[in-house]
Amino acid sequence: MNFLVILISLSILAVAIYQVRILRRINEKLIKLAAPDRDVRRIAKAQSDANWQNYRQSEFYAQLIKLLDLTSPIPSTRSWAASPDVLLTLLDHARRTSPKKILDLGSGMSTLVLAKSAPDATVFTIDHSAEFAGKTSALLASHDIKNVDLRVAPLKPHASGVDWYDTAQLDDISSIDILFIDGPPGSKNPKARHPALTECLAKLSPTAIIVIDDAGRDGERDLANEFAKALPSHTLEFLSHEKGTAVLLPK
Repeated sequence: MNFLVILISLSILAVAIYQVRILRRINEKLIKLAAPDRDVRRIAKAQSDANWQNYRQSEFYAQLIKLLDLTSPIPSTRSWAASPDVLLTLLDHARRTSPKKILDLGSGMSTLVLAKSAPDATVFTIDHSAEFAGKTSALLASHDIKNVDLRVAPLKPHASGVDWYDTAQLDDISSIDILFIDGPPGSKNPKARHPALTECLAKLSPTAIIVIDDAGRDGERDLANEFAKALPSHTLEFLSHEKGTAVLLPK
């Protein structure tokens, strides 16, 4: 009798194992059949997001061009260069606050936008590349910009452990009303731009505005939060821009 019970139990177990294997095979086939559909949905979602971002940037770009009233060609924006959304943000703050001194870390279109938006200000712009600084200089000259102090500051080892601009190029700069941080390149080192906090904090005016590009990355977001801790008199806002923008404003 016990032998019969054991035999029946083993038979039931064998059937259960067989059913589990069948279900697994069916599930694997269903997953393979559903994968292309998921890929199509994923691609469609990515395309939709890209179209939405492209449309937003075209809106910002159209406003930017209109407000700047340009008389000469300009280089392309987006990709490694500043996007129209952050450039329009710089224009807005520069026009509304009438700054006297602006520090632009990373030269290019941002330099042109800041200089044209605040013609009474001195715009100090720092670039680690002599080649790119030359292109910025030519851009400014083509637009007859006179209020920019363009400086080449090669990257050197910084006390923080990263390579940063030669700090000697910042020694005579103080009372900064607008600080724009978009350099040095930070895609490979999340802390590449962090020395801006220690090197520029004491140089800021009490009502300074700090704008940090690429705040969609952890390194720049952390830098923005560090600035916020060091400046309790300011508020920090993260804007949903293409690359993310952090803005610190006086309360």
